[in-house]
Amino acid sequence: MRKYKQKIKLGIIFMASLFVLNSCSDDYLDESKIYAEDSESYFNSESDYYNALVAAYDPLQSTFINVLMGEIASNNTLCGGESATDVPGYQQIDDMIHTPVNAQLQNLWSWMFGGVNRAAYILEFKDKTAFQGKEVYIAEASFLRAYYNFELVKWFGDIPIKPEGRFVLGDEKTIARSPKTEVYKLIEDDLKYAIANLSYTAPQTGRATKGSAQALLGKVYLFQDKFNEASSVLDDLIKNGPYELETDYNKIFEFEGENGKGSVFEVQYTDVEGAGFGCLQCSEGNVAVGFQGVRGYQGTLFTSGFSFNVPTKEMVDQFEVGDNRKDVAILDIAAWATQTGASYTTGYEHTGYFNRKYIPRKRGADAAGDLNLTNPNNYRAIRYADVLLMAAEAFNRKATPNDGLARTYLNMVRARAFGNTSKNVSLSGSALTDAIYHERRVELVGEGHHFFDLVRTGRGANIPGFTVGKHEVFPIPLEEIQFSQGKWSQNSGY
Repeated sequence: MRKYKQKIKLGIIFMASLFVLNSCSDDYLDESKIYAEDSESYFNSESDYYNALVAAYDPLQSTFINVLMGEIASNNTLCGGESATDVPGYQQIDDMIHTPVNAQLQNLWSWMFGGVNRAAYILEFKDKTAFQGKEVYIAEASFLRAYYNFELVKWFGDIPIKPEGRFVLGDEKTIARSPKTEVYKLIEDDLKYAIANLSYTAPQTGRATKGSAQALLGKVYLFQDKFNEASSVLDDLIKNGPYELETDYNKIFEFEGENGKGSVFEVQYTDVEGAGFGCLQCSEGNVAVGFQGVRGYQGTLFTSGFSFNVPTKEMVDQFEVGDNRKDVAILDIAAWATQTGASYTTGYEHTGYFNRKYIPRKRGADAAGDLNLTNPNNYRAIRYADVLLMAAEAFNRKATPNDGLARTYLNMVRARAFGNTSKNVSLSGSALTDAIYHERRVELVGEGHHFFDLVRTGRGANIPGFTVGKHEVFPIPLEEIQFSQGKWSQNSGY
């Protein structure tokens, strides 16, 4: 996908979303390079649609903040960093004292709505020019709008939507926040279109496929407790899709494991371009990786970082004896230093553990830019193991459960984790439900899912500082409330 990722910078074809408030010198937001024609005169050729699609993929790279902040919000990790004032927005979310004035929540809101508007631009003009294969571009744009909207509804609950196309200046004063049910309906419709018009083979590595759309639709159903629908779409994906569990769990999160047979959708990153802290979303690298690196590290395999998002001992203790995933997911820095002779310093809230899946690996001498911002580690957004565990939960929790199939899918994940079937479970009912929840936590630790798993299953109170009835969603950024001039109300409790 390297060439495709580099093409993103060529997609300088349209205005930034009105929700993207902060400026950036990156080409795709540089208004001096926007075409002289107004946006309605675009989309006259297949290459116009392709370039617009490239640009609609680009904001996926800014979802590093969703992953990092989502993990910090859960009970898996502490915020860490240099001190209690290092990135206050993250620290507040970790302590569950965040308010509508939070720069990181503002960034997440702005960047995701930027993605929505880029995908919606294509959909608004989907009928303008005919050419063979256009339905694939439209289907991918539909998937991307669904992806960004799903991130927004997970974080903020009710959000404004505009099914017919882009948001424009002034819409914030006339378009209300839509209830979650309506948001999910739009997401479902977009994904159903994508499923109907995509194949399991992507035109280029890293682009969405039928399987990507099926997996995301299954997750969307699961978030609404639509277990019959979730079990149906996920079971179809498992039985007819091309995915398999990667045999070697150690390989998944290394460079050689990118876009492997267990990757259903993966956010692509490169190290070909530098970025600065003034424009983190401009980086082509995975910014979260540098943030999670070991502070002051000197040694083999890894490089140093800023020691954010440090796993707690309680999280580490969730791994059972013999679980081969533990040493892949968690770096015990003291044990590693003893084993390899590495040295390091400690930061704020040091627990001794790091998110080994996404900490920086050593790179060649020709690596570009600030090494903390240009890590090329792809984010495995949807893995096949996640699909299997979602399917297990859906079959277990549906009105007429199929615990046999739920156990089958759960045990496929466990057999890979332990290297044999000796740890397969024979549980049923609520005990099986709890086992699936446990498996999701250890399988997906460090990947940004656990907070939302807790919230959607009514277990948010497991998070220290969590207030039931408030912290299930995050506050709408104050600036957005103000811009709406009374059209949008704030989430309860904020």
